[in-house]
Amino acid sequence: MSDDVVEETEVRRVELRPALEALLMIADQPLDELSLASAVGHPQAEVAGALAALAEEYASQGRGFELRNVAGGWRYYTREEYAEVVEAFVLEGQTARLTQAALETLAVVAYKQPVSRARVSAIRGVNVDGVMRTLLARGLVEEAGADDDTGANLYRTTSYFLERIGVTSLDDLPELAPYLPDMEDIEDDLAAFGAQTAASLHGQDATASNGEGT
Repeated sequence: MSDDVVEETEVRRVELRPALEALLMIADQPLDELSLASAVGHPQAEVAGALAALAEEYASQGRGFELRNVAGGWRYYTREEYAEVVEAFVLEGQTARLTQAALETLAVVAYKQPVSRARVSAIRGVNVDGVMRTLLARGLVEEAGADDDTGANLYRTTSYFLERIGVTSLDDLPELAPYLPDMEDIEDDLAAFGAQTAASLHGQDATASNGEGT
């Protein structure tokens, strides 16, 4: 028996529904049935049936999420009746101060944009997926197309980011971009910009609070 046959057999031993759930849990865009079938090692027809069964099961159980077939692919979505809960949570998070990790990640995006998550992770030396989701939710960064070579999503800062740090354009940022990521003291520079950004954001928050108080 060839290695290819052995590998295929091992993939097929994966229980179908849990495997699909695991893949859908990490998807940031709808996944089509062919891609899912290839990933789990099951025929496309079986995958289609399992997806429909999962969607029906979630609906019958009254879960807070649902599985939808949208734009030719499957993805998890929050159920409409819980939209207000999610909205309140997201808005509350937007008023909280950014962590140092978030500020440093935001600095890298600002100076290297458009940039992929993998590139940001490589510069910072840590996984930034969670931090990037926070920055996206806060409206400080946004998607900026895909990389021509890898197909990875690219990200850039938003006009809201410029507003929050008190500058009118990216040209007003301190001269640092020509040296990234090759500077030996990159961490010190990122930390410095993070501190500067934090001061700007905190100053904005203080001004807003004083305005509310008056």
